[in-house]
Amino acid sequence: MLDGDPNEFGVETMQKQFAAIIEREGDVYVSLCPELDIASQGDTIEEARENLREALELFFETASPNEIQMRLHDEVYVTRVEVAVG
Repeated sequence: MLDGDPNEFGVETMQKQFAAIIEREGDVYVSLCPELDIASQGDTIEEARENLREALELFFETASPNEIQMRLHDEVYVTRVEVAVG
C-alpha cells in the first residue's frame, strides 16, 4: 500500500508495507524483512517489530536509489510446506 504523506519539510513521503518475519532465538526475538534482507531484534515481539521498522526507515533515509533497487525483491511469498519427518 502506498500513501503520500508530507513530512515536516513539506516533502511528500511514501508509505509502503513490507513483510516482517519474527522468530524467537534464545532470549530475544529476531525480525527479518525478506524483501530487503534487513534484520533487527528485540526482547519482545513488539520491540523486535519496532526495531525492524526503525532499521527499514534508516535504510531508506541513507541508501541510494540504486542500492534500494538492487536489494528490493518485489515478490516475496511466505507460506508453509508439509514434509515427512523421521
